[in-house]
Amino acid sequence: MPLSRNDARHKRHLRLRRKVVGTAQRPRLQVQSTLHHIYAILVDDERGHTMAASSTREKAIASGLKSKTNIEAAKRIGAEIAAKAKGKGITAVVFDTGGRKYHGRVAALAEAAREAGLEF
Repeated sequence: MPLSRNDARHKRHLRLRRKVVGTAQRPRLQVQSTLHHIYAILVDDERGHTMAASSTREKAIASGLKSKTNIEAAKRIGAEIAAKAKGKGITAVVFDTGGRKYHGRVAALAEAAREAGLEF
């Protein structure tokens, strides 16, 4: 029986996670997207801690957005997570697409984070 799309994505994510590991100096920027929201999380895998997070569920970010799942929302999340990272003294991250293609919302979030000063 063939894998479902989500099972295939999960399998790709596990394969990716063997190589992508975040540290306190260079945390992992994990991107998650659902049908209703977009999330960006900075994770220190050595300690198993979330260092910062941003999503369209935050009222300050979601206000003024026409949709919480489009490219404009992803750009706002990318800029916000970069600002939170800079506030904690983080300038470089490793990027974790979560098994998704680097395309569309994922790419828009990454580009916005780069423009706001994060190094990948």
